[in-house]
Amino acid sequence: MKDLFGKAILDYQTNNSPEDLITETNISEADVMSVSYLFRDFSEMPKLEQKALQLCKGKVLDVGCGAGSHALHLQNTKQLEVQAIDISANAVEACKLRGVKNVHVRNILDVQDEKFDTVVLLMNGTGIFGTLKETTKYLQKLKSLLNPGGQILIDSSDIIYMFDEDEDGAYLIPAGGYYGELVFTVSYKNETENSFPWLYLDYNTLQNAAHVNGLQCELVTEGEHFDYLARLF
Repeated sequence: MKDLFGKAILDYQTNNSPEDLITETNISEADVMSVSYLFRDFSEMPKLEQKALQLCKGKVLDVGCGAGSHALHLQNTKQLEVQAIDISANAVEACKLRGVKNVHVRNILDVQDEKFDTVVLLMNGTGIFGTLKETTKYLQKLKSLLNPGGQILIDSSDIIYMFDEDEDGAYLIPAGGYYGELVFTVSYKNETENSFPWLYLDYNTLQNAAHVNGLQCELVTEGEHFDYLARLF
């Protein structure tokens, strides 16, 4: 892994000539993303993210913390005990520089012998599942990390809107596989990362998967563009 996303975050934090990230998927054209967006404060976050942070309670695990904006709000404004993790060493370094107190390079699947009152996964939290087939493995892991009365706060989007419709209004979805299974490619400073799977789950599919894995699932709020925040418990 070249960790280009993390490099961009660390470049921005250290003022090392940061540039825009370029993201592309197997069903969409290249899209420009300003790294500064990852450094937003609470007032600049979408209402869906704000709601998730408002619902966080107790001891919190922030999964895929990126530049640490969510962790910083929980730590500094809400005064909660927060552990932030990300698989990107560069992102974790940037988090430390920003003042995140408890942050580690760690895959969620490797977290052991710890329990939390809230596990939060934002900015398409279901993305790390990769594929629909892997969803059960991740949900079982997340469930195992909860204290009694604990909760998982996770967001995603129903990307059905990205597909064409036929004359009857039915979406033209490719056969074989779930339509929310995308392949992402990230480019930064003329380097391109190896492609990786990234999963978008519509709410009904997430709810069904939660129930199969012994979790309750409720729709907390919906965003402005087919996105939603769910609470699993």
